[in-house]
Amino acid sequence: MGTEAPRVRIREIELYERPVKLRLPFRFGVVTLTECPQAFVRARIELPDGRTDWGMAAEMMAPKWFDKNLALSNEDNFEQLRDVLRIARGAYLSDGEPATSYGHFMRHYDACLREGARRGYNPLLAGYGPAQVDRAVFDALCRLLGISFYDSVRANIPGMPIGDFLATLRPARTIAARHTVGLVDAITRDELQTPVNDGLPETLQDVVRTYGHRYFKLKVSGKLEADIERLQKIATVLDRIPEPYHVSLDGNEQYENAAHVAELVEGIVACPQLRRMWESTLFIEQPITRKLALETDIAQADLGKQVIVDESDGEMDSFVVARAHGYAGISSKTCKGFYKSLTNAARCAQWNREEGATRYFMSAEDLTTQAGLSVQQDLALVNLLGITHVERNGHHYVNGMAAQPAHEQHAFLDAHPDLYERSHGAVRLRIEKGQLAIGSLACPGFASAAMPDLQDSAVRQIQ
Repeated sequence: MGTEAPRVRIREIELYERPVKLRLPFRFGVVTLTECPQAFVRARIELPDGRTDWGMAAEMMAPKWFDKNLALSNEDNFEQLRDVLRIARGAYLSDGEPATSYGHFMRHYDACLREGARRGYNPLLAGYGPAQVDRAVFDALCRLLGISFYDSVRANIPGMPIGDFLATLRPARTIAARHTVGLVDAITRDELQTPVNDGLPETLQDVVRTYGHRYFKLKVSGKLEADIERLQKIATVLDRIPEPYHVSLDGNEQYENAAHVAELVEGIVACPQLRRMWESTLFIEQPITRKLALETDIAQADLGKQVIVDESDGEMDSFVVARAHGYAGISSKTCKGFYKSLTNAARCAQWNREEGATRYFMSAEDLTTQAGLSVQQDLALVNLLGITHVERNGHHYVNGMAAQPAHEQHAFLDAHPDLYERSHGAVRLRIEKGQLAIGSLACPGFASAAMPDLQDSAVRQIQ
């Protein structure tokens, strides 16, 4: 396949969405979610020799994460996300000149953010559009070349200026799933007010018993007494696990300053029932509201754990700014762009080399990815980055692929039998002993040998 990054033309971009209903309500931050559309981006590219092919990306359109303005309805948020997809489509189709896949990203990313800002969108929201288009373009490129996402990135097919770093990446065949415990999730069966009774896990207790998780992400609300009480309930379940377990604490921007976060830490440390949980805590995720997070020197607070940014990661240099304020880590999410993740991983490697210690790191955070193309592309990205555990919860709140046509379910199961299983009437993720088997993602294309059916009656085109 050679070492020179191919230059391609982007010929067509199509946008679609399909509704997704949750089997369990999920609360994160200020919203309790019961349904949400999933977006699909389809792009056709052309190589210099005239060969052409389509690629795809899929991503949930989560409300109240990209823009947490309470004056906006969920439907307002969905329309914002449709709009930034349209902006990206227009930008990437505005220039027919060939470029490397990374070159197309560099050519249009800033323009998408500027146009988003003109319409009142923050950088995190505006970046959602190019993030999806970039994945669809790269999927098409990998398919045309007949190589996997892993091999193409390691060979620097995108044409990034960090080729030496990319060549060092080594994907694994398994990754641990980190289960998220939402703020309204039942911990034990006695807390269930309206059981679903569909045979799938409904409580944290059920999840541990069924999937064997050893990694967990715990949401905290910013209300000290309520958080300590809830964490104690969670600990009664997790502390029964005989093997070591690991947790992260997600503040979801619910804290005003570092001192406020320190109160939570002090409350946890002072509680004997939370001793094992605190010793098992890996890091704290984005506790401070994004408007203030990168103006706060987090190192001045005695938090006892490293802190990462997530929602504050709106621009390509956000990690650089965060590092200057004491943050040690940043999240990888396909909804923020895979070129950003690769860039930040290279930064971690360089900064750790310079300091002679493993201080800076990336975590894998995304609970909304759905079975099929979306979850596979995210898994492939974080796996290639060397991250050994990933927040995975779409399988818990949604009934697998139950809403998709039978032939689409079968296609994904047949193409990726290590990652999926059929149970309780639908194809869904297979999680055994807390692990996801992902060897089949090393296939031609961006981690998928099957595709969503855009002819499904539930799918509608975004004009």
